[in-house]
Amino acid sequence: MNPALSAGDLCTREVVVAHRDLALTEAARLMREHHVGCLVIVDETAEGRQPVGLLTDRDIITAVVARNIDLGTLCTGDVMSSSPVAARESDSLLDALAAMRRAGARRVPVVDDRSLLQGLLALDDVIETIGEQMSMLVQVLAAARQREPQRRP
Repeated sequence: MNPALSAGDLCTREVVVAHRDLALTEAARLMREHHVGCLVIVDETAEGRQPVGLLTDRDIITAVVARNIDLGTLCTGDVMSSSPVAARESDSLLDALAAMRRAGARRVPVVDDRSLLQGLLALDDVIETIGEQMSMLVQVLAAARQREPQRRP
């Protein structure tokens, strides 16, 4: 039997990152260029990248555009959600989902044992995996229905 899926198994490993001092207009350009709705804001350390915040397209809309604030005057650090809840690579999917629920977050950085960025887990990743598993269950049911008449004519 396969072990339970972990946050590390499901996360996206290629994460678009930015620093706190990046102009918000540049952050929006990065999102568009990479077709992502979220940037992980990191501090660079000697060991690697440590996540310190998340900036979503929704953050930009609700905190800046909807309030008619000039985008040109802000940096990612001004708008990002600070101290994001993170999942460890080894956390089970259920533990990662519980952390997301408690934080009301749709995305969480995935970190290693040193709290360094390893990926990003989004609800989209989870839904895709659950969808694949549901499809497999449907296939099992269909195969069982087809074989029943052959086993018990």
